[in-house]
Amino acid sequence: MYSFGPGRLTPAVKAIMIANVAVFVVTYLAGIDVRTLGLRPEAVVERFAVWQLVAYMFVHAGPSHIFFNMLMLYFVGVELEQMWGTKYFTKYYFACGLGAGLTQVFLGILPFAFANQFYVPATVGASGAIFGLLLAYALYFPTRMFLVFFVFPIQARYFVMILGGMSLLFSLGGAGGIAHTAHLGGLISGYLYLKGPRLNRLNIVSELQYRYLKWRINRMRKKFDVYSGGRRDDYDRRVH
Repeated sequence: MYSFGPGRLTPAVKAIMIANVAVFVVTYLAGIDVRTLGLRPEAVVERFAVWQLVAYMFVHAGPSHIFFNMLMLYFVGVELEQMWGTKYFTKYYFACGLGAGLTQVFLGILPFAFANQFYVPATVGASGAIFGLLLAYALYFPTRMFLVFFVFPIQARYFVMILGGMSLLFSLGGAGGIAHTAHLGGLISGYLYLKGPRLNRLNIVSELQYRYLKWRINRMRKKFDVYSGGRRDDYDRRVH
């Protein structure tokens, strides 16, 4: 038997999809320029429009933009919410979206010439949060198969690696029209959110001391011949 997708919509995924579709329909029918609702680092920094860090996730530039974002939200979000629960899933989704937005703001305020391309233009879409979901899916279900363009099968871990590599390549190449750096921000934010508790438990100082001591022990071993015992006929050996 075959089925399309992971099953019925879960509460958080359903609410997010309804909110995105509703905003898209309203902006489309009213003829509202979505850039006025997008994330602009200039507005966040100079006018403290922090609401844009959340609002931009519900605004999309066109039918194909929202369709593919919501399709991917359905494919990976439902199973993650079933596993995590609605509360954790919602927090993770918005953490990735906020991380993607803050990436744009951070790049926009850097004291370099390239920062101008981030400071004024508007970023819209849920892609940053979706990329965070893709990362989590690849970590929990690395061998699960994706059908790229509904034709080519590929494991989830390789699919996300390819997407991340393409986003990095395009962001360095300055591909216009798509906020590839926001995609990378969503990936990084998702990783830090999932691995954060483990990183917090790691005592960096103790780890460095341990590594240094281990290096010294290995270095000293190279200077001496170490034997775990002796026999009567090894009187001519150096025993340390």
